[in-house]
Amino acid sequence: MAGRRVNVNVGVLGHIDSGKTALARALSTTASTAAFDKQPQSRERGITLDLGFSCFAVPLPARLQAGPGPGPEAGAGAGAGQLQFTLVDCPGHASLIRTIIGGAQIIDLMMLVIDVTKGMQTQSAECLVIGQIACQKLIVVLNKIDLLTEEKRQAAIDKMTKKMQKTLENTKFRGSPIIPVAAKPGGPEAPETETPQGISELIEVVKKVKSMQMFHTPVTSAMQGDRLGICVTQFDPKLLERGLVCTPESLHTIHAAIVSVKKIPYFRGALQTKAKFHITVGHETVMGRVMFFSPAPDQFDCEPLEEAFDFGKEYLYQEQYLSKDSTTAEEDKKSDQPVEKWPKQQWALLEFEKPVTCPKLCLVIGSKLDTDILANTCRLAFHGIMLQGLEDKNYTETFLPKLKVYKLKHKEGHVERVSSIIFISFLAAWFLESFWGNMDLVKVPCKHSMMLSLFLSLFKIFNI
Repeated sequence: MAGRRVNVNVGVLGHIDSGKTALARALSTTASTAAFDKQPQSRERGITLDLGFSCFAVPLPARLQAGPGPGPEAGAGAGAGQLQFTLVDCPGHASLIRTIIGGAQIIDLMMLVIDVTKGMQTQSAECLVIGQIACQKLIVVLNKIDLLTEEKRQAAIDKMTKKMQKTLENTKFRGSPIIPVAAKPGGPEAPETETPQGISELIEVVKKVKSMQMFHTPVTSAMQGDRLGICVTQFDPKLLERGLVCTPESLHTIHAAIVSVKKIPYFRGALQTKAKFHITVGHETVMGRVMFFSPAPDQFDCEPLEEAFDFGKEYLYQEQYLSKDSTTAEEDKKSDQPVEKWPKQQWALLEFEKPVTCPKLCLVIGSKLDTDILANTCRLAFHGIMLQGLEDKNYTETFLPKLKVYKLKHKEGHVERVSSIIFISFLAAWFLESFWGNMDLVKVPCKHSMMLSLFLSLFKIFNI
């Protein structure tokens, strides 16, 4: 009887030409039809264009032998069991960031592949940001160590290891393992007889961290992220496009959404209301317009609601996402106001240019993918969780009236001419109101001592 099988999805991400596909090939024992750049377009261009899937397996650790639930794949007595690692080989080219984001959303563990001769590069940094959003565990792989001269190899590896430790220091991946390898010694043109270096050490580290066929092995069930081959008779595969397989009513097609948002700190510039972003939901990326709003100022310290949105409250419209970099340093110096408080949670209304299909509480990423790919800048702007999807096409009439978002408005002007008697009468009324209550006048914040001094000075000027 087959033992229990536990699957872990491992994303292989990094800058283009860092050796991701070679690493996946060196680790894998079984490949799918989409593995190792088998598509003709990938072979022609020499780069990965779509997600590739392959796997390897190790004996199931003792702590995972006793699995919950009935059936042949659960329980310690069902056999030795296997811990299967499904490798999701992601593209590295900047123009394929949509595919990278989609692949990152199905992984449990991320391998960030770094060319040891070049260190962190632009897409390496973007992949690290995506990893912070989408997964909890990271392994850094320093690839191509065979390109370092033997006498200086260890010193160069130690130097790059320290650089990567410093890079990770201010992220949630602080202290993550860093493993040097040579996935394809001698480069792409080297013979297959060349033995990869450091692969067994990498596998040991990975083991410590976490009518259908799954990699040619019959299974009776599958879950999100599993790689499956499904036999469908009398069906033309050319008619099939990338889509979603799901239980009934678990997905919804929506035209807009309310999202709890957080700005990605590496994104330069403000997040402006009414701006357009590339919105990635699952494997789909569409253009969308955004409107930011926050709690009322007296509720900035309220604890966030992570999985729900309260339609009973009123919210404050914001011209832009509120953060410490919303105002410039010069504006901060000119302002005499105390340091502003920032809300613990902010939201956005996303209005899509075309409908998207997604589950509730799914991850949403907003990007500026039209930014020059040669610019050394982060294109990922914000991320969040979708709290409410709007399925009605006429949501502006049927739904938005329920969303209570208000604006704070004020008007400015100056007085060109005023009668001294009227002016003094107004000041007197203003002064009395400040001491003795509401007189239905506009309230202007001012200390009583300052008002009294101004009042007496005006009496002297006008000889009253």
